[in-house]
Amino acid sequence: MGEQKLQSNRRWMDGFCWYARKMVRQSFSVFAVDDRQLEEAPIAATAPLIVYANHPGWWDPIVAMLLCREYFPQRSYFAPIDETALKKYRVFKKLGYFGIDLTSKRGAVSFLDSATKILAMNGGSLWITPEGKFTDPRDPNPPFMPGIAHLASKNPSVICLPLAIEYPFVEEKLPLMLCRFGSPIHCDSNPRKEDLSKNLERTLRQTQQSLAESVVQRSWSEFRVLLRSKGPGHGSVFVGRHG
Repeated sequence: MGEQKLQSNRRWMDGFCWYARKMVRQSFSVFAVDDRQLEEAPIAATAPLIVYANHPGWWDPIVAMLLCREYFPQRSYFAPIDETALKKYRVFKKLGYFGIDLTSKRGAVSFLDSATKILAMNGGSLWITPEGKFTDPRDPNPPFMPGIAHLASKNPSVICLPLAIEYPFVEEKLPLMLCRFGSPIHCDSNPRKEDLSKNLERTLRQTQQSLAESVVQRSWSEFRVLLRSKGPGHGSVFVGRHG
């Protein structure tokens, strides 16, 4: 695989997000986010940004694109995807996806090369799931792939933003789509790659645990509602901060 041409077409992204919002309203009672960490510690528009999340299901890329549009509207969205899938769905290239081969050293080198170029862009953002495969959102044991810590250690000005995602069923027919941003990590404060790797994983796991506790306790007041199903009564029990 040669050098990749990175694309993130804003018009294509806007059109896809319009369609994605309809999909979310049909499939979930509520899409809500705890964004208090972003309010307390805003991220400069010029800072290189990696948003890294757990990987509970098929909807994760849609969550990422909608959150990028909502919270970082001036940034371009980029995310890695299996190169075989990208060849099958070439339209994804225009949405900011770039192909990687997780099974080879060549694939790792290609990912680091593309990711470094994204972080050097003015207004770029990289969205990744370092677990590398679907995992239960309450399982703290899946290991991280080494790429994120290596990438961040080579780009010390980058900010890594943890994102916890769950799709729980509660009182209604449709599930919830819930997210919580964790504390942003300034990578220049963790000069050793080993320390940075531990900090990245620990912070995401803490954010996942915190989100799980909110679901168990049915504590919705911390969440901002972004989308609500248009079905009669759907999401009526969920009253968020802006709900």
